[in-house]
This record gives sequence, C-alpha cells and structure tokens, in this order.
Amino acid sequence: MDTVTEPLRALFYSHDSQGLGHFRRNRALAHTLSRRLPALTGRAVTGLLVNGVAGAASRSLPAGFDVVTLPSVGKTGPHYGPRHLTLGMDAVISVRGEIFRATGLTLRPDLVVVDRHALGVGGELRAGLHAMRRELPHTRFVLGLRDVLDEPEALEAEWKRTPPGLIREIYDEIWVYGDPSVHDLRTSGELPRGLHDMVRYQGFLAHGRAEDPSDLEPEQPYLITTAGGGSDGMRLCRAAARATVPAGHRHLLVTGPQMSDSDHRSVERDAAPGTTVTRSVSDAAGLIRQAAASVSMAGYNTVAETLATDVPALLVPREWPRTEQLIRARALAAVGAADVLREPDLTPTAISRWWAGAVRRRVDRSGLDLGGLRTVASSAARLTRPAPDALGAAPFGAPLASVGAPTVGATALTPVGDLAAPPRKELSVAV
Repeated sequence: MDTVTEPLRALFYSHDSQGLGHFRRNRALAHTLSRRLPALTGRAVTGLLVNGVAGAASRSLPAGFDVVTLPSVGKTGPHYGPRHLTLGMDAVISVRGEIFRATGLTLRPDLVVVDRHALGVGGELRAGLHAMRRELPHTRFVLGLRDVLDEPEALEAEWKRTPPGLIREIYDEIWVYGDPSVHDLRTSGELPRGLHDMVRYQGFLAHGRAEDPSDLEPEQPYLITTAGGGSDGMRLCRAAARATVPAGHRHLLVTGPQMSDSDHRSVERDAAPGTTVTRSVSDAAGLIRQAAASVSMAGYNTVAETLATDVPALLVPREWPRTEQLIRARALAAVGAADVLREPDLTPTAISRWWAGAVRRRVDRSGLDLGGLRTVASSAARLTRPAPDALGAAPFGAPLASVGAPTVGATALTPVGDLAAPPRKELSVAV
C-alpha cells in the first residue's frame, strides 16, 4: 500500500449506553479530521464510527465516514444490560467485541480513538485492541477522555479493572477534551498518577463544530432549553415549560429524541404561553448560538457548544448515578463561564428569575481553551506521521515524552512539523 496516496484511515469507538454524547463527540472529531488532516498530512481521510446508538444520523457524518452499530446496551444505576436482545449480557458483550475486532482488523486503521472507556463495556474491546496491536504495528491508539470523569471514589473500581499498566500497553496517548485551568483530571484524583505523563490536553471541542442546516427558525429574540438525549431530562423540561417567558421573547424547548412519547406529551401540555416544544432539532449548536439565553443539563457536548458562544447559560446538572455534570457545572461557574441551578432547587420560578436577568447580558468566555478540534487535528497528524529514520527511534516502551511529546503541564501541542511520531509499541500481553 502506498501510504502517501492512500487515505488515512480512522476508527472511532463509543459505547453509548445512554444518550448520544459519546457518539456526538466522536462525530465532531471525525469532522475535524476530515476537514483539517488533508492539509496537514497530504492525505484524504476515511473511517468508521463504531457506536451503540441505533439509527445514528448518517446525514451528519463527514464525507468518507460511515457507521457500524453495535447491539445496544442500557444502564440501570451502575449496571449494564441488553437493551433489545433477549440474551445474557456476557453474550451481548461477546457479539459487540467480535464486531469491533473484525472491523478493526479489516479496516486496518492508522488511528484508533476510543472514547472514555479504555476497554469498552465489560472489557469488550480487550481482545480486539490486543489483536490490532499485534497485527497492525503502524496503528496508533488514543484514549479520549472528556474534561470530567467523576468523583475519584466512584472511579476506584473502574481503575482496578483497567490498571495503568494495561492502558500503557495498549494506548499511545490520552487526549483530554478540556482546559486544565478549569478542571484538571491529574490534580483532582480522577486519573491514576501512573497515567499522568500520557495526558495531552486538547482544549474543549467547542469552536469549529460542523453544523447542519437548521430545520427550525424561531422568531427572535428567543430562549432555548435542551435536555440532551432526553432520557433523563423530564424534570428540567417540565420546569422550563412552565416558566414565564420574558416579554418580547419566545422559548424553544427541545425534549430530546430519547424522551418517551408520554413524557414528551406531558411537557407539551405544560407549556406556558410563548413556549414551543419539539422533540429534536438538526442543529442545536446553531440554535444556541443565536439564542438570547440557554438552559440545559451539563453534558459535555451541550456545554462545549455553548462555550463557543457568548450566550448566558444556566446549567442544571444531573447528579445521579454520577456527579460528572455537577463537577463540570461548578468548575465552569467558578471561572464565570456559566450559572448553576441544582436539581433540588429546580422550579419554574427559579428559571423565570434567571431568564429575566440573563436576556440583558452576554458572557465573555475568550479566556478558555476552546480550540480542541484544531488541536486534535494537529495531534492526529503528529501521531500518524511516519518517523524519519534519520531522527532515530526510541526503544519500544520508552515514554512518549522522550521523543518530543509535550510535558505533562502542556495544554497545547508542539507544531506538527517539529515532531516525529513517537515509536510504535510492542504488545507484551499474550492473548
């Protein structure tokens, strides 16, 4: 294969047990690689997004990308289970893992990006990742983490299942999609110390997100409320539906594609004058950008889309079964980027009062690192660039920092032209 003319191949994985957040994050990455990597590497980009969301919108994919959908799983409290198949969870994990393994070995990607869960659900990726490490020595592996994981105590069991040594055998780098001046996984206790040197902060995936043409054009000025996928947004939607819309404004309330029909109809019945309720929109980012104010949960993607604007934001974080959203909301409030309303305080009156003040101001977020999509493209170009023999190669297993990777405290990467790709790793685990 002529790697100079062949398209660069990328494989993204997201487990997607609840909501669309993991898939949407990987889709944003696919868009930025499709748009930026050809100029950085001289190669077109093609690839697959492996995910667990049935019916993921193909129209929103970048050119050259397609979707592989795994049998879906759901989560009740801390436990996963099949969403549709009437099989035991072990069997479903085996099916999902085999699909991933076969997809990776057949696609032969240059870059693999796994979102959040290093080994997938129940270790489903382990055999496939080991097989790719063994059979595809050119492939580079990245573990992508959002800005916040959870309280350190809640993560202890997870890190016991995926110890730092195992992650280091599989992955070349850990990309964190956030700004360490807002929240740093290394100092919060969320990330084991043995992984700190692998961390490369990319910035929030905010500026430069691909936007679809909007199928709604609300009368301006308007307010917007969103509840992510909607599966756990009923309380927020009902409170926002009943809130009093400021004079001269309209209110668009998006319940989410995963809210049940009965709950959606209940929100519609609750809608106050001036409020329009819809289930989903093709371009939430564009609607947020043009709004007078935004009310939302505090999931990563909605927050990132909001941070790219100067629109006042009221975050109503989910606090169970994990505190990720609450930690994120508090961190952003601490730097003046958003306001927070806790679930116990969530009422129509509280939202009405916030709206009344929010429509008269804007928010300056220019001090945050919001250029993660551009940085990711540079990071991908660096990782997939063949190392010239003249530069010499560090021995297998040497820390990435030894070949010019940024230091642990760095938030931006050295320009692509100044770095050779770090050495390929050998897999020492027998499979």
